[in-house]
Amino acid sequence: MAAPLFFLDTERRLLERIAAGDDRALLSLYNANWKVIVSYVVRNSGTTDDAKDLLQEALVILWERVRSGRFEQSARLGTFLYATVRNLWLRRLARRRREAPEDTSDERPSGLLSPLDELVKSEEAGIVRDAIERLGDPCRRLLMLYYWEELPMEKIAIAMGFANADTAKSKKYQCKKSLEQILRSVMK
Repeated sequence: MAAPLFFLDTERRLLERIAAGDDRALLSLYNANWKVIVSYVVRNSGTTDDAKDLLQEALVILWERVRSGRFEQSARLGTFLYATVRNLWLRRLARRRREAPEDTSDERPSGLLSPLDELVKSEEAGIVRDAIERLGDPCRRLLMLYYWEELPMEKIAIAMGFANADTAKSKKYQCKKSLEQILRSVMK
């Protein structure tokens, strides 16, 4: 049985509020994601104003998809917004490069990856995903609750039926070590 995704209840309610036209839900998402978005954009040659514009644009995209019924939630809303901002920002940077005078240097703005580096990163993510699948339950579930849903150890202990948070922490350590072993064997 798949692990319950506790964050989906809160996010489902936010999506329902957006669908009903409640602008406060968008403001809530804006405030919850502002710091992460500013950090990303500023690290990648942007400004706070760029980040503000991009986050607003990403929220409009989310709003339009939710209101039209085309939004299918496959990740956290923050993840959706971050990915949307990232795509919008990379397109904007590419447009700037096309419009700028040709530069003969091979330097990239800080934090931006080359297409080859992006490919390597996506392949590494696939390897990690496969390794997590090989872990099986309860390790896969525990690591998802901790890293994906960002639940505290007390809640993980309850969800997984452990005696207490220390037991959950110990099991997480064991699961993490098992994942590292699988990754080492795959990376050889």
